[in-house]
Amino acid sequence: MRLAQFIETRMEAILQDWEAFARSLSPASGTMDAAALRDHAEQILKTVVRDLRTGQTEAEQIAKSRGEVSPERQSADTSAETHGSLRAASGFSLKQLVAEYRALRATVLRLWVDEYEPGPDSLCDMTRFNEAIDQAVSESVDFFALETERWRNVFLGVLGHDLRGPLNAILLTAHLLTRANDKTSVPKLAARLMNGGERMKQLLDDLLDYSRSSLSMGIPVSPSDIDLQKACAEEIELQRAAWPAYPIELISEGNTQGRWDPARMRQLLGNLISNAAKYGDKSAPITVRLVGSEQDVRLSVENSGPTISPGGMNALFEPFHRDAQGDGEAERTSLGLGLFIVREIAHAHGGTVGIASRARSTSFCVTLPRMVSEIPGAIARGE
Repeated sequence: MRLAQFIETRMEAILQDWEAFARSLSPASGTMDAAALRDHAEQILKTVVRDLRTGQTEAEQIAKSRGEVSPERQSADTSAETHGSLRAASGFSLKQLVAEYRALRATVLRLWVDEYEPGPDSLCDMTRFNEAIDQAVSESVDFFALETERWRNVFLGVLGHDLRGPLNAILLTAHLLTRANDKTSVPKLAARLMNGGERMKQLLDDLLDYSRSSLSMGIPVSPSDIDLQKACAEEIELQRAAWPAYPIELISEGNTQGRWDPARMRQLLGNLISNAAKYGDKSAPITVRLVGSEQDVRLSVENSGPTISPGGMNALFEPFHRDAQGDGEAERTSLGLGLFIVREIAHAHGGTVGIASRARSTSFCVTLPRMVSEIPGAIARGE
């Protein structure tokens, strides 16, 4: 039996082997279902089958060996390219990605040789099969690298974005210290400086964690038992120093105890307040509200300002998106990452983010389950 026909005939057995091997590639595979583990494997094999059945000149074979892509293939992403991007987004390493193809190659050839005696065309089929797998590996690796680079740029943008808030608070507080005549106010101002410095240290620690490990997509979290009301109160104190012209109110109702990453919760709230200050009405207060229910806690930040159109709401959470309704200073200093960070932190805790905007009032609401440790897919952050 020719290899192309064999692959079609034994497709399910090959896919089962692919799935079993992908499941062994921890930790990324730990929470993936069968469909995610098999991601694009069947389409990749069908592409291989088409390649085996397509005539090929010597010049085309040489071009393929050099990684040259024909013009007709440049217009759309291949299954292998998409697979590389998705594996990167799922937290697989480059070594694990290549290992999938190595295992696939071994599975197909082993099953084929075990079941059929070599024929006159077997050597040609094996050569073409290896060429097709090598082409798929090349495509997957290229797109894996592109996705990794994209997230690297996002991470560095997040770092620069979030360092600006505590740095502003430190500079403003230091300026107040130089003018303080009342000695009783000095300890409070010094505490602000320490809080701002601690936040910057946490952000730089994130950069070190990032540099020490291979890139893992999403924002890592280290959940612990905390009182969210206390964490929010501490962050609001820092934000009041960063935005002294804006009254910021905190309203808390019900039980606000739960298991979350306190540093990430402060980061989330800080970005929501910063967003409200940049794009809201400067004469109106920013209201932070916590409402605890039996299953979760809702954290919302409300401000007055231009109403957001329904069509523009989802785009606000995309990286590097900036609202055209912001003032000139907001446009100049913003990277458009604040709400993206909010969404990623919420998702890392198994939570959701919603927007309500009407009658010149906008509210961002984050719903957080109390026990993030029970949420599948939460990524632990190394201490």
